[in-house]
Amino acid sequence: MCRFVAYLGPPVTLESVVSAPEHSLVRQSYAPRHQRHGRVNADGFGVGWYDRSVRAAPARYRSDRPIWSDRSLASMAGLVRSGAVLAAVRDATPPAAVEESGSPPFASGPWLFAHNGAVTGFAEGSGVALRRRVAPARMAGIEGASDSEVVFALVLGALDAGADLAGALAAAVAAVESVAPARLNLVLTDGVAVAASASGDTLFLLDDPWSGRRAGRATVVASEPYDDDPRWVTVPDRSIVCVSAGGATVAPLGSLAPPTTQEAR
Repeated sequence: MCRFVAYLGPPVTLESVVSAPEHSLVRQSYAPRHQRHGRVNADGFGVGWYDRSVRAAPARYRSDRPIWSDRSLASMAGLVRSGAVLAAVRDATPPAAVEESGSPPFASGPWLFAHNGAVTGFAEGSGVALRRRVAPARMAGIEGASDSEVVFALVLGALDAGADLAGALAAAVAAVESVAPARLNLVLTDGVAVAASASGDTLFLLDDPWSGRRAGRATVVASEPYDDDPRWVTVPDRSIVCVSAGGATVAPLGSLAPPTTQEAR
């Protein structure tokens, strides 16, 4: 339903993450190689990046157009540099509207979030049930009508309750699955760390892709590999990846005990 890529490491251009690789996110928008659901991701896109020396909140550029048609992104991507990037292309789940508010990544304070997947029956009733589980303080942040925004609100509620990144994703997965079947490949970052869940679709990890050719360690988490580097690792389904400056770890999703989240009344 979507494709995303998250980068953490030494500063690089947005172009090097989003568009330069042979099988980049731009190519994945019209010719994905590993996508299990849907064929074209042309219902919008977004790129978020950080400069924490300036502020904790990321910059974000989004559109409801296909990423391949956006000349502004192509113009700036080779000049903007960051050590933390999250980008995604969207294949909207019918009957969701194609509008900018539904384009990932979603943002709140220091957080960026994207979702590859879908919540079964979201427009027929499960969406109402999930909204009842969103903390009142996070309800106002839901701008549009996508299931991804509600899932993000659940993640934010878990963070508010004291969960770390991985725990917040686990809590959101548990909350959604208590209501309806779902595919929940989620990714969350604050520009310092990244966490991503594999639940129902493909997820891949590339740790230290440049092997010393750049100063500092880099890690990429993506819905599918953006090149043919043999070091890409398939993340097992029902797992969570945690990435920090020291590298990446993978743990079973069920090993993370999600905190109790507040249910809206």
